[in-house]
Amino acid sequence: MTAILMEVAQVLLVAFLAPLFAGLLRALRAILQNRRPAGCWQNYRDLYRLFHKESLQAEGTSWLFRFAPYGIFAAFCLAAGIIPILATGLPLAPAADVIALVGLFALARVFQVLAAMDTGTPFATLGAHREMLIAGLAEPALLATLFTASLLSQSTSLSVIVAHLEQLRFALHPSMVFAATAFFMVLLAENARIPVDNPATHLELTMIHEAMLLEYSGRHLALMEWGAQIKLVLYVAIGIALFLPWGIAPAGQLTALPLTLTALLLKFAAAALALASVETLLAKLRLFRAPEFMATAFLLGVIGLLSFFMLGA
Repeated sequence: MTAILMEVAQVLLVAFLAPLFAGLLRALRAILQNRRPAGCWQNYRDLYRLFHKESLQAEGTSWLFRFAPYGIFAAFCLAAGIIPILATGLPLAPAADVIALVGLFALARVFQVLAAMDTGTPFATLGAHREMLIAGLAEPALLATLFTASLLSQSTSLSVIVAHLEQLRFALHPSMVFAATAFFMVLLAENARIPVDNPATHLELTMIHEAMLLEYSGRHLALMEWGAQIKLVLYVAIGIALFLPWGIAPAGQLTALPLTLTALLLKFAAAALALASVETLLAKLRLFRAPEFMATAFLLGVIGLLSFFMLGA
């Protein structure tokens, strides 16, 4: 029963932390750019306002358009339950396979792309095509990164990977260095961050993710925005689990939770500062340069795999 409560608490923590993390990232980015930030809690006010507005549906759309926000949000919440964020060995740990995790992200993307194409509008369809172009290169790079960690720990279970890497402490593995670089590039691309996409833009000719949300409103738009924020937190949590697993509580050790929660918040704060710095220092790439960016990430992931096979580390 305690493990189930821990699982539920982890999902609720991710759902609550996601708007705060996105707000902190936006505030840090504004500060670094000498602008006045809106505040870390602005996303909560935006979500509250959207949930209390009427949801309109474009003419000619099917049930898929209405169902997609709920399916996307549910897929990300399920992913939050299988990633070892607070502790390892949770009830969903046997299902915490890296392939299943990538499959959940792909399922959410399929819902979003099909819903965008269901509207029949040119910009939503254009955004859906661009999203699949990025995904076609980002998913292989993500799999290469996850397989590098899997080979190192001899398991595809995220809980086993985290437990194994946590025991290694400060051991340096060349394969994981390449994997970490590739994963960071995938994180930027999959979450519509600079240099691949600008989350603050609404210029139809350049945006990717926002183009697929133009026809949504009310609670449907709130769920889509909230899901995107949860996705960003999940990618950061995966990066922490793979490359900075120190502090994640072992299975059944409730006494370690206060230290785990403190370490987790510090890691997320550091991740927000790193992402804000990258988005401040880099400029957005032209759209036709995005495949080259993702191809570089895939190449680094493959080099990580080859490093493991050649060096065994």
